[in-house]
Amino acid sequence: MGRGESDSALARRSFLARFGAGATAFGAAFAAGTSIAGAQSPAVPAAWQPGRHPEDDWFEQVSAKHRVFFDTTTPEGFGEAIFFANNTFTANRTGYGLMDGDVALVICARHLSTPFAYTEALWAKYGGALAEFTRFSDPKTRQPPTVNVFQTSGYGASLRNNGVLLDAVTKRGARLAVCGLATRAVASLIAQKTGGKADEVFKELTDHLVANAHLVPAGIVAVNRAQERGYSFAYVG
Repeated sequence: MGRGESDSALARRSFLARFGAGATAFGAAFAAGTSIAGAQSPAVPAAWQPGRHPEDDWFEQVSAKHRVFFDTTTPEGFGEAIFFANNTFTANRTGYGLMDGDVALVICARHLSTPFAYTEALWAKYGGALAEFTRFSDPKTRQPPTVNVFQTSGYGASLRNNGVLLDAVTKRGARLAVCGLATRAVASLIAQKTGGKADEVFKELTDHLVANAHLVPAGIVAVNRAQERGYSFAYVG
């Protein structure tokens, strides 16, 4: 081997030796860095849990094995919710051998369906304003209703509840979440038309809710709270 070849081989061996030492040092540093980074990583946060408020405790029905929430925003949707609520109770009884009390069932009356959670007396007194708010006419007369049509027999298939009355499902255990914001809007409309005071009308409305009805701050908030408390959700319309 000539001198030139010898010098070249020596240079290569020197480079490889330096490269090997550098790679070893880099690997050690990388491992150390990984260990340090791992030690400094933030802990995995605990699973999120919804807040609980005493205002929502009425949703609890300890005896129930199942929970369902029907959300309605229109007169048509409210009628269908009554029909579906009756089917829910019946199917759980015939198909599973459950009692009505085994099912916690809530119908939300919000937006345009809200006034159907008011009693007959209020529809007789304020039917014109309630019809205007709900954009609904009595299918028999084509005039503003003077009764709560979902509490009155004789309408049959002309309404979406198909003859099942609201009273029938509340007796089986159905409860209503009634929108407070919409009720205030109704009260304001009635006050404008009658020259009354909105706060006084609001109290009158809330004093005349149908059986098993619970006034909530807002129907859309009840939608949220019910799901956080384990209710399955169905938007009816």
